[in-house]
Amino acid sequence: MNILKFGGSSLATPERIRLVSKTVENYLAQGPVIAVFSAFGGVTNDLLRMADLAANEDVTYKHILETNEKRHLEAVRELIPVTNQSAVLSQVKTQFNKLETLYEGVYLLNELSDKTKHVISGFGEILSSLIIAEFFKSSVQNSVLVDARELIVCKNQNEKVQVNYQKTNKNVLEYFGSSQAELYVVPGFVARNDQGVPSTLGRGGSDFTAAIIGGALQLDKVLIYTDVNGMFTANPNLVSQAYSLKHISYEEAMELSHFGAKVLYPPTLQPLLEKGIEIHIRNTFKPEDPGTIISKSSKKNFRWVTGITHIDSIKLLNIEGSGMVGIPGFSKRFFETLYQENINVVLITQASSEHSICVAVKDDEAAQAKEALDETFELEIGLKKIKPVEIEENVSVIALVGDRMKSHHGLSGKMFSALGNNNINIRAIAQGSSERNISAVIAKKDVTKALNTLHEQFFEVPSKELNLFITGVGNVGSKLLDQLKKQESYLLEKLRLKVRVLGLSNSRKMVFNENGLDLENWESALDHGVKASKMQFFEHVKELNLRNSIFVDNTASAEIAGWYKNYLENSISVVTCNKIACADSYENYEHLQNLAREYGASFLYETNVGAGLPIIDTLQNLVASGDQIHKIQAVLSGSLNFVFNNYKAEEPFYKVVETAMAEGYTEPDPKIDLSGVDVARKILILAREAGLKLELEDIERDNFLSQECLDSTTNEEFFRLLEKDEPDFKELYTSAKQSNAELKYVAQLENGKARVGLQEVGEQHPFANLSGSDNIVLFFTDRYPDQPLIVKGAGAGADVTASGIFADIIRIGKK
Repeated sequence: MNILKFGGSSLATPERIRLVSKTVENYLAQGPVIAVFSAFGGVTNDLLRMADLAANEDVTYKHILETNEKRHLEAVRELIPVTNQSAVLSQVKTQFNKLETLYEGVYLLNELSDKTKHVISGFGEILSSLIIAEFFKSSVQNSVLVDARELIVCKNQNEKVQVNYQKTNKNVLEYFGSSQAELYVVPGFVARNDQGVPSTLGRGGSDFTAAIIGGALQLDKVLIYTDVNGMFTANPNLVSQAYSLKHISYEEAMELSHFGAKVLYPPTLQPLLEKGIEIHIRNTFKPEDPGTIISKSSKKNFRWVTGITHIDSIKLLNIEGSGMVGIPGFSKRFFETLYQENINVVLITQASSEHSICVAVKDDEAAQAKEALDETFELEIGLKKIKPVEIEENVSVIALVGDRMKSHHGLSGKMFSALGNNNINIRAIAQGSSERNISAVIAKKDVTKALNTLHEQFFEVPSKELNLFITGVGNVGSKLLDQLKKQESYLLEKLRLKVRVLGLSNSRKMVFNENGLDLENWESALDHGVKASKMQFFEHVKELNLRNSIFVDNTASAEIAGWYKNYLENSISVVTCNKIACADSYENYEHLQNLAREYGASFLYETNVGAGLPIIDTLQNLVASGDQIHKIQAVLSGSLNFVFNNYKAEEPFYKVVETAMAEGYTEPDPKIDLSGVDVARKILILAREAGLKLELEDIERDNFLSQECLDSTTNEEFFRLLEKDEPDFKELYTSAKQSNAELKYVAQLENGKARVGLQEVGEQHPFANLSGSDNIVLFFTDRYPDQPLIVKGAGAGADVTASGIFADIIRIGKK
């Protein structure tokens, strides 16, 4: 004999019921079948909703009742042959007449008792089994409808169910022992109490019905058919990478279902566990899928952690005070009070100092629990030995579950480290001595991020998902997007990094896609985006609250740089080629560094100096390893180097600058480069990385431009003045030529002071043969006193700058 249970989603439409009948018929080929049915999908919710409406004197319950009656009558007409419909239609109408009477009573009395609620909520299963039993009569000759209320006896108080197994098992054995039917159609969920009054087994109780009958008959297994492929490593609606588990133990299933896994109703395991009866969870719509088998052992699982789950509808109760310390019986009084109020405790944690007790309870029981506890400890509260109970809202419990967790060290460390790295604050922690469950209380807003973070940590092929939000898609930004698209497969296969671009913005438009933007068509997506707003861009990134989020700034905007602190203090890493933030006041520079450390985010700006060259990284490694920086000499402007390498006093100076601008070597305002401000910012950043507290005004600048050029307000005016000053530039070039030297714009840091300016460099100097837009940096240190450590290469251009940003993103991925 086999027992099968089908949930409401499997019975939502006549088409689905026909699909269910095929599954039942397949099992009938093996022998008698007991089929337990829930209410049609959504009906129980409607029944309870109508009861609440009636209790509040809201007559709209009548329209919902009429809709449900119509739905059931239509199911009869579609599923049952015309010749057999009359009797069934009459029975369905009779049941709805009873419901109507019950609702009228609730409406008139303006009261909804627990007893009435249980009676009303069971009508869905009674109706569905009535219709389905008649439907099967056309294909199964010897089928009967069994009234579960005549079999299962229980006590139901405040949704807490206690089954009288002695009476129930006796009823089940007597009934099925004396019957020779081929198919037994049983309504799930419904039962009666010791007085014979209709009751229920609680929400999800149809699973329980099947387990109670299967346990009483001591069958080999109980099959539960639902709309998913078994129990998953995590909620697949919140974690897209979650997958179904083939085998888990009773204890693991108990933990997962207790902590919110909706596939299985927790009490279902009670009548099966001691008898070793397996539970098979299958998908009605994919009957070929093996689903999940719940049994005594989960040794077939190769992972230490079996699943990750959570509970949403909870609140924390916290009681603390010096009056608790060393007082015998305090905990007894605390939990006895909750017991007397019939309040179930989901999670318990107590400080070893005995100074506080923290418990999690259901949302709707928190106020009642506080009132009762405050009354119990009224004397102690009045004497200020303890504080009144505090309720903390908007929290959830997340839990790692697995039988094998106790055999593996460091799991809790990995769990808390992964959460901490994503700015997920833990309010309370609990771990049982069996080490089968590690639970933590976190903010409800962080649940999805936490589940995905932990799933990535414990279940997925060692890989990491990076979520990018990019502002600035001009020369550098567009090159970065091209590189990300080109290297997508390589990053996943070789570095185990899945890099997704979820948001893009320019000065006009912005666009988001939670599933990742198509990098082949990002321009079109951005064109069809919404009006750009720096605040709304940040708020959307914050609201998404995704793990491993990175804000990428490819602009030169001071306004955007001002938003870095907002991202960092929300544990969103920042990668930027924008020098303004790091060259701002030292106070702001230090504040950003501190925020990154405090909130576990990365603040990377390698491209601030030398584009894609590893200049800042090299300097940081020298300092971190204890080397002492004595002097830094550098050519740090790729644009200025390009200009003076190409200016031969033949073509006008302004023309060379125009070429540099056209090829992307300068800022949009070339005066920033030629004035030396850009180089001053770069040497300032290096000085700060070397440990000096300098400001931009501390950098001495020798200008080669006229004051008129420096005071110009537009590019047109600037180039006109450059043309006017051509004789001065020719003189500079001629002077260097006569000395067999080259003109280089040099930055130098020595003895705590920094300066930048145009210099004539002899042909033997390392700077002399610097071609194109190359940069070069010489580090003179304790370890490199005479022969400096040299970093040299292309220091400007969209491609190399984009590659530097790319490298910083990868650095975060490897963190």
